[in-house]
Formats: sequence, C-alpha cells, structure tokens
Amino acid sequence: MTEFSASEEKILLEHFSNANDSVFAIITPQQVDRGALMSRYSRTDKSMRRIFLDEFLINKNRGEEFYNKVLVEYGDDSVAELGIAQIAIEGISNIAVKKIEDRRIGMSYLEKSSRYVAWDKKINNEYKFYRDPTIMNSKFADRYVESCNLDFDVYSKNIQPMIDHIRGKEPIANFKFKDSTSGNETVFTKLKNESDIKSATFIYNASTKAKALDILRGLLPAATLTNVGVTGNGRAFEYLLTILFGSSLEEEKTLAQKIKHELDTTIKSFVRRSDDKYGMAMQEYLKNLHKTGLSLAKKVQVKAPGPLVHLAESEPESDAINKIVAAAMYEQSQGSSYQDILSSVKKMKSLEKIKIINTFVKLRQNRRQRLPRAFEMTQYTFDIIGNFGMFRDLHRHRILTLERQLLTTDHGYVIPKEIGELGIEKEYKECMNTSKQVFDSLRARYPNQAQYVVNFAYNYPFFMRLNLREATHLIELRTIPQGHIDYRQVAQKMFLAIKKAHPNLSKIIKFVDLNMYDLERFESEKRIEEKRKNHK
Repeated sequence: MTEFSASEEKILLEHFSNANDSVFAIITPQQVDRGALMSRYSRTDKSMRRIFLDEFLINKNRGEEFYNKVLVEYGDDSVAELGIAQIAIEGISNIAVKKIEDRRIGMSYLEKSSRYVAWDKKINNEYKFYRDPTIMNSKFADRYVESCNLDFDVYSKNIQPMIDHIRGKEPIANFKFKDSTSGNETVFTKLKNESDIKSATFIYNASTKAKALDILRGLLPAATLTNVGVTGNGRAFEYLLTILFGSSLEEEKTLAQKIKHELDTTIKSFVRRSDDKYGMAMQEYLKNLHKTGLSLAKKVQVKAPGPLVHLAESEPESDAINKIVAAAMYEQSQGSSYQDILSSVKKMKSLEKIKIINTFVKLRQNRRQRLPRAFEMTQYTFDIIGNFGMFRDLHRHRILTLERQLLTTDHGYVIPKEIGELGIEKEYKECMNTSKQVFDSLRARYPNQAQYVVNFAYNYPFFMRLNLREATHLIELRTIPQGHIDYRQVAQKMFLAIKKAHPNLSKIIKFVDLNMYDLERFESEKRIEEKRKNHK
C-alpha cells in the first residue's frame, strides 16, 4: 500500500520520477532543495518523499535553512557535495583552463579540442588570444600582440597546405575501406557503391585534417582562447573559486567573480563561503603555501633538463608483488589481518607469487576490464619533460598525483618532421624565437603573465606519481593508435620503464601498443563511420 494520498502523489510526481517505487529519481528543479533533502534524509527515519511533503513543500526556504544549519553549525562540509551544477566557460586562455582543470576531485571537464577544431577564426579582425591587462598596460604590449599574431598567422595560413601535404604523402588510394556489397575491406579505387565512396572520403578527410591540426598546434600560444564545460559539486566549486580568487592573474580573478555569479543562480548556498571570511582565510593559506614553495626551491641546485621520461622512483619488484598478492587475498581471507596475510605471502616461493600475478594477466580480455584495487599497492614516480600541447592531454588523468611548474621557454621546443617536409621550418622557428624573446622580457617583472606567450611546442617539466592500476589505464589508453604521437611516445616510454623495473608486474599492462602510425585517426574514424551507418 502507498503511504501517500492521491493528491500527494500528484504533487510528488512534479518533484520525483515516481511516487511509489522504492527506487526513484529526484527531479525537483531546486538544487539547494535536492542537496538539503538528501542531507535531511540521513537524519530522520521518514521516507524522502514524506520529508519533502512535510518540510520542503510548505517552506520554500527550507533547503537553504537546513543547509546553513548543517554546514555552519555542524561543520559538515560533505553536504556541499550534494549540490551539482553545470557551467560553460568560453573564451578563456589555456593557462586559466589548466588552473581550473587542476581540480581533480568532484569535477568533470570537456574542453575544446585542438585536433578537431581549427583555431584560425577571427573576431572583429582579431585572432582569439587572451590580452592580459597587466601586459597590455606595460611597455611589452606591442611585442606581445605581435608575437601572438605571428603564431596565428603561420598556423592559419598553413592549415590547408599541411592537409594537402598529408594527403600527398598518404593518398586515399593507399587505404582500405569497407565494401558494403561484399562486406570485406578493399582499396578505395575499387569501391563502387556511392554511399561507400562517400563514407570513405569522409573518413579520410577527417583523419588527414586531424593529423594536420595535430602537427600545427605547436604554433599556438598558451594565450589561445578555448571553451570548457564543467560539471561539479558545490564543495569542488567552492574550492575552485577560492583558488581563482587568490590568483595573481587578473584573468583568473575575473573568472572567479563570473563563475560565482552564475553559481549563485543555481547552488548559491553551496558556494557562499568562497569569498567570505572562510574563503579569505583559505586564500591566505594558499598564498603562504606558494611562498613556502618558492623559498624551498631556492635551496635546490637547478640542473639541465633530464630525459623525456624518467622513472624517478619505484620499489623493488619483490616488495611490490608481496603487497599486491596480499591485497588480492584479503577480501576472501575472513578474519585475517592484512599484516598477517602479508607475512604469509612473504614466506611463499617467488614462482608461486608470480603465478598468481599471471592469473590476473590471463583474466583480462580488453583494456576496459579494470584491474582489482590490489594493484594500487605499488607506486611509480615519473619525471617528464614534454611539450605543453602534450601535457594538456595527460593533464586530464585525475586519479594520480601531478605537480607542474610555470610554463617557460627554458626547455626548448619540438619540431614535427612534417614542418620541415612542408618547407616552413624557418617560419616555425621564427615563431618560437619571437615568443622566447618576449617571454624573456616579461618574466623578470611578470613571471605568471609571461606564460601566455609561450607556444604549445615548448617543452614543459612535470612529474606524475601513480599506482600500477592507474598506470595500466593511462598507458593502455594513451597508446591506442588514434592517440596523438606526442603522448603516445610518453606513454610507451612509461611502459618500457615499468617493464625494466618490474618485468613480471608489467605483464598486466597487456594492451599497450608500441607501434607507430602515420595517420593516427584513420582506424578510429572508420569505426565511428560504421557506427553512424548502423544507427541510421
């Protein structure tokens, strides 16, 4: 029997997906009510829908009142995770978007791609790059604008020539496509069906354009404007706002004000502390952390850049295997402590433990079959120096520890071989050298603002610390054929380093692809086109 009357059910259906089932979705439009309702739910034996009828329906301010009580009086910050918002941020630099995407917990991001979208459009006859007020009000303004304009000029005018060059190197006649008549793959020239020819041409054009844009993206300065969609909970947004409000960059402080204004329309109660006394205290704390880091850095002897990918830290494989095997046994070892299990594992023969590891290797049939958490028991720290464009891709991996430095021109830059093949190496180098000159002029007085002029092609040092489970996910994902050549090479070298340090454990990374591909997106575009056809 239902606990609600007919009239109550009618009301409930405006706020919940059903009125009687034991599983239901909360569809009330008020975000604060949703979060407060969930929180109130944990503090009463009433059903959620009854709480809504008794408390929230008659009191329009009940959500905010309850939230304030729980957060302010009880200090229960986790309640802020119950408010969810989605915002779009358009026209921000690649410096600011990385600061936003540094928040790894409680948020998801979708950013404009440099592979599928050409960045050559102008607005009011101006290229889309950020003009920082501090720079624009300084004596460096003209040189900064000239440098960025040069980058975009060279990038824009070479898009079509680079596409033509790629297609000249790898003509469509060299590739095989599906023939719908026979069901087999055949070379393009033997396709007869008009639909097949159209699909093949679409696949080829998309792949070659992506390749051309991949090659040219190194010319773009970090000031290049991008768009990003952000989904996050109130707690994560509040911390993001605190970070941005305390920034030394005018762009990021302005973004904080704008984001806060928009969140106030949906989850105001969840982010209200970001700029009050609590937020100010947090900003001061973060500034002090930054000062402490600067002070400590002065005590370190700066050395020349290291290798592109260096495994800086890992433990002996025997220790790692002991911990992983013990953790794998734990769930089914009723009544035994982890320490007891680990002691027993250490007494086992090495071959027996390796056999257990190999059992897990055999179980995995594809890269989407994730490893059990036991494989989180060993860690790897990698020093990496790769171009900023590549960093933007690896930066998306959240479940790891990543620390990075300011973007500079100190570590040189990469030149894709196709730049020389097209005959534009001189122009490419001119862009890099001009950027470096402007950067060197800016950095003494404006080290943070100077980052805007640095090109994607410039190398960027960062370190990543991750466990074997996450390393498996990253390496297998980032070595797939359609991946960008830069991060594919980094992921491949990460695998080889792990294999050298842990030859037995590395077998679990069984879907790594160590091959090289000239047209990375080709096979992926074929699969996408096949799916399009099947869904028509």
